[in-house]
Amino acid sequence: MEKENEMAAATTEQTACPEIGEVAAAIAAAWDTKAGATEEQKIDQEEKQEVFKVPLPLKEEEKPKVDTAVSPGYEHTLTLQGHSCYISALRFCLRGDWLVSGSTDSLLKLWDVGTGHLVRSLQGHELGINDVTWSPDSKCLISCSDDKTIKLWDPRSGNCLRTMRGHKDQVFACSVHPYSHLVASSSLDCTVRLWDVRNGRSLKAVPAHMDPVSSVDFNRDGSLFVTGSFDGLVRIWDTISGQVLKTLIDEDNSPVGYVKFAPNGRYILASYLNSQIKLWNFQKPKCLRIYKGHTNLLYCISVNFSVTAGMWIISGSEDQSLHIWSLQSKKLVQKVNAHNQVVICTDCHPTQNLIATGALESEANLKLWQSSEASTT
Repeated sequence: MEKENEMAAATTEQTACPEIGEVAAAIAAAWDTKAGATEEQKIDQEEKQEVFKVPLPLKEEEKPKVDTAVSPGYEHTLTLQGHSCYISALRFCLRGDWLVSGSTDSLLKLWDVGTGHLVRSLQGHELGINDVTWSPDSKCLISCSDDKTIKLWDPRSGNCLRTMRGHKDQVFACSVHPYSHLVASSSLDCTVRLWDVRNGRSLKAVPAHMDPVSSVDFNRDGSLFVTGSFDGLVRIWDTISGQVLKTLIDEDNSPVGYVKFAPNGRYILASYLNSQIKLWNFQKPKCLRIYKGHTNLLYCISVNFSVTAGMWIISGSEDQSLHIWSLQSKKLVQKVNAHNQVVICTDCHPTQNLIATGALESEANLKLWQSSEASTT
């Protein structure tokens, strides 16, 4: 079936995947097109397992108290039923009317945000989904999986338009360029790849870190992308040249589970497997804020900025809760007992005071939460 989908994708008109434009052309010209690392940089499967970082035991710290005086007051509104296995990824489209979720059951599901109804399921990956994201115009979906592939989807028809292969191990994360039809993917093979989604070609495989690359994200204009890795480093890269510009080093050298640019592009939010989230000014570079109170020692839990009303930092937790901090004061302002298992992923609606949470459980694993705060958007 997958071969048939790929043959069909090959005959799809160019309008399904428009020209990638000047940015991709510049990348193709600037980067060495010989994909992959040198023999010295390659790490075989057995060796790679040995360099996986295991979080060190932490000293017991008193958990910060919740400052309910400034709580945004998020409350449960909907439970979306459909996935039979753990939720591993979710994302609102920029229009705000759809939510997509990915699961270890290898399925993507598209939901109507207003009603909570399941629109359709997208089937094509052979193993569990690790990440999913939308194109800027909300017309395409990109997903990545344990099956080592990245797929381009038409959410309206549910068809897989293209399958991109090249990573040597599980693909952990993906991000779409905001102005060009480029996709970045990160993998347990310690590389980041940039893809031309018009033809599925890998423009370059960058040996980005010494350990698996857990996360990747473009900034607001696509000139930079950031990576986080189990080697404890956060790196900022020039998209055109593929050169690393800055490396952010955490003093504890804890594995990095997730990285994300701030909406204004000036800061980076990084989640570490020592139960800390750090806000970096990457240009100096300097850590500006540290957010504590949740539990994150084992899983790559997503973190987000919420800017539709107050300025909040959002994260799930291994204590089964949704945590919300004030971006400015660092205070934990709300803790919600959201699920019965680890809250692995969250996302914030682009215009409404709405948060989606996904958990590592088989039932009631996808929920929506709403705040009555006055929106500023």
